[in-house]
Amino acid sequence: MAPINKFWIFCLALFCLASPLIQVARCQSDSDEAAETTEASDVGIVGQNTEDLGGESYSSAPGIDTLCVFPKNGAKLVPAGEETDLIVGVKNDGEASLKVIAIKASVHFPYNHHYVVQNLTAQLFNYASVPASAQGTFPYTFAVSQYLQPGAFDLVGTIVYEIDQHPYQSTFYNGTIEVVDAGSFLSVESVFLVTLGTALLVLFVLWIYGQVQNASKKTKKGAKVEVGTRTTSMDEWLEGTAYAMSNNKSKKKDK
Repeated sequence: MAPINKFWIFCLALFCLASPLIQVARCQSDSDEAAETTEASDVGIVGQNTEDLGGESYSSAPGIDTLCVFPKNGAKLVPAGEETDLIVGVKNDGEASLKVIAIKASVHFPYNHHYVVQNLTAQLFNYASVPASAQGTFPYTFAVSQYLQPGAFDLVGTIVYEIDQHPYQSTFYNGTIEVVDAGSFLSVESVFLVTLGTALLVLFVLWIYGQVQNASKKTKKGAKVEVGTRTTSMDEWLEGTAYAMSNNKSKKKDK
């Protein structure tokens, strides 16, 4: 295989590895059709005062699908002590309008979901509703503790709503987030991009070196060396011998 083909194949492989950094988190319902997020007056007003909801747990209503997006943060990097934004989309395929009560979330250890690392502040909504056969988007802002050690944690996000005055809840996100130091210069994503760029640069230099080597080999094979021939006379072979000296004397006498 030519060096240039190997180079582009390796670049394609690195691009495939980098592609998972850009993604949209799907909710647990695993719906085949993504909910279309729309901006409308039905979304409602975010409550000025937020508080932690109680520990009540409700079932999910049928026909309700949710979608979670981390805007401009596909790698889901969460700086400790700083606010992180996400958007929750709700699609109502039911027969009745739903009223959004709140959005809440909690942080867990990946290896032990029963242990809660931190209960995040709940976001309350006033006059927020999604009519039947409609979609709505709702912002949620949270901040993990500034004392939380950097590393991978699981975030469980839930939206609480009412339909016909009956409470329900749906989990819009249950996956991994990466907690990083707020003052850190390099993030996981930036380190990956720097590494990727360095690898591509090295491969490009090696490819150039290989092309130069191939060109020099072809030049050496194509060059022809001409070896000249020289005719040597008998006098030159005998020059300095006794025969040559006697022959010279005889030539002088003849003159």
